[in-house]
Amino acid sequence: MNETVKQLLGRSNRLGADPANTNYAGGNTSAKGVGVDPVTGQDVGLMWVKGSGGDLGTLTETGLAVLRLDRVRALVDVYPGVDREDEMVAAFDHCLHGRGGAAPSIDTAMHALVDAAHVDHLHPDSGIAIATAADGEELTEEIFGERVVWVPWRRPGFQLGLDIAAIKAANPQAVGTILGGHGITAWGDTSDEAEANSRWIITTAQSYLDTHGKSKPFGEAVAGFDALPPTQRRAKAAALAPHLRAIASHDKPVVGHFTDSEMVLDFLASEKLGPLAQLGTSCPDHFLRTKVKPLVLDLPASASVEDCLTRLRELHQAYREDYRAYYERHATPDSPPMRGADPAIVLVPGVGMFSYGKDKQTARVAGEFYVNAINVMRGAESVSRYSPISEAEKFRIEYWALEEAKLQRMPKPRSHAGRIALVTGAASGIGKAIATRLAAEGACVVIADLDADKAQATAAELGSTDVAVGVRADVTDAEQVRAAVDATVLAFGGLDLVVNNAGLSISKPLLETTEADWDLQHDVMARGSFLVSQAAARAMIAQGLGGDIVYISSKNSVFAGPNNIAYSAAKADQAHQVRLLAAELGEHGIRVNGVNPDGVVRGSGIFAGGWGAKRAAVYGVPEEELGAFYAQRTLLKREVLPEHVANAVTALTSDEFSHTTGLHVPVDAGVSAAFLR
Repeated sequence: MNETVKQLLGRSNRLGADPANTNYAGGNTSAKGVGVDPVTGQDVGLMWVKGSGGDLGTLTETGLAVLRLDRVRALVDVYPGVDREDEMVAAFDHCLHGRGGAAPSIDTAMHALVDAAHVDHLHPDSGIAIATAADGEELTEEIFGERVVWVPWRRPGFQLGLDIAAIKAANPQAVGTILGGHGITAWGDTSDEAEANSRWIITTAQSYLDTHGKSKPFGEAVAGFDALPPTQRRAKAAALAPHLRAIASHDKPVVGHFTDSEMVLDFLASEKLGPLAQLGTSCPDHFLRTKVKPLVLDLPASASVEDCLTRLRELHQAYREDYRAYYERHATPDSPPMRGADPAIVLVPGVGMFSYGKDKQTARVAGEFYVNAINVMRGAESVSRYSPISEAEKFRIEYWALEEAKLQRMPKPRSHAGRIALVTGAASGIGKAIATRLAAEGACVVIADLDADKAQATAAELGSTDVAVGVRADVTDAEQVRAAVDATVLAFGGLDLVVNNAGLSISKPLLETTEADWDLQHDVMARGSFLVSQAAARAMIAQGLGGDIVYISSKNSVFAGPNNIAYSAAKADQAHQVRLLAAELGEHGIRVNGVNPDGVVRGSGIFAGGWGAKRAAVYGVPEEELGAFYAQRTLLKREVLPEHVANAVTALTSDEFSHTTGLHVPVDAGVSAAFLR
């Protein structure tokens, strides 16, 4: 790897790893050096810069755009002016070196035109606090003297690059700038020097805020708006979450994230909550993620859930009208269509913050950005008055043609993207295969299992907590089932898809089957499925987004085989629950379907737990040959694996089966005695 690139990546990762320096995917870094022209073999001056959409903390070489420095700087001679500067982004494509790497971002000019070998552009909370203070220019001079220069707000682009380059040339003593309403830029002759200058600006700003800031920048706490006790707070959050997701998903379904950090709760209890929230965020990265402003519930923490919901519906309607008016005030004939009028951030005093996005990561990051915004507002209010960029400028960023183009380049979402699934008995066997497949198709998945450690381990195999979480749940216990559903809506904002997979099997003839055997089978599968479906349906109905409930029943629900009366009767109970719930929940758009597997031996927790040995004994075959035995008795002569059941569940819960409910799909390779009639 080129040494210049190696230094750039090291600096970027160090800076990006600390949220005090910049937010997720915020800011960019660059380095200028020498590379080899692949055509001539001659040395050529290059610039490596973080590409569009990348994250500094995790940046790798593939995330860098690589450009010919002479060609980028030559664009100055053809720059058509501010009114047409968006055209310059396309011009960067003609400056790429070799294959060019990642797509160049709008900030490329800032890095190329500044006469320094290494440049950092960051969004630290302390720097943005100064950048958004009403007297930010005066504060910049007071805090930094001549070493940092104030740059009035200008939308990111080629002209901003020219402005900063001119400031650098006119102020040789300066190590960086404060960009009004936006962030900071720093530079250096070496990578270490640029990093040191960036850190010095950030820490110097923070030190000033700590030393000179007021102790109560958000004013006094408002009586009745302080945080509820943790248990009560999270219970109220879980009760509100499905309804709030309905609000945030009015135009398009979204996934949610819940934050109840002390920092958020303090802001929600402050007297300045209302007016500061109305001002919205300032840094472009912030409001592109959080929307112009949040929806704020204006009721005390003691308000009942019912009162909160009534008021939230009123506030949502007002929010939508206000957002439409905002769009209409600033839209031009060339503006993209309005993308949706629902809030991305909902603030509930005493409870916390709910943030929303197309997937869990986007929702979580939106919440992190609003926490950044709270920090910025606190800093600005502590030494001055928070004064973000104007509404008109926010609109120009939010509905920027370049942002629209970026959205259009996004890949087509996977079949279950944005859906939230709860799978019971999912730490092994069929349940694990289902959870794995749903996650692969873009769903957020909660792994519920009697063994908490195994549930969490399975979730970790599927990815980060943005993809899956594991919870303990005994499906025979109504309280634990409700807790699992609450954990789901708190983790991901709601619930769209439930798979009743938890089960066990006891293989005994009638005369040897005890009452305890019968009760255990029915408690886990019949009662357990009922409890899970009931709790899940309550959340789904509150959301108003429809949903899916799938029962993993069995061919034994219709096939009369020997020596398993308790198991087969419980499976028949599950099969009829499918029909009953399909009839009842259809008016809510909730589909209820079943899958009837047979002979899933490999990977099955039930078969490994003794059922396999008993069934093998019944049929007079060695246990290790049971799967092959089952296959030979089928019409297709194929063994059924957990992945085949997962395929059926995925298909049934996709849009391809949007008009199907009350169906049982056999996944048994063809057992004619189990044909549905």
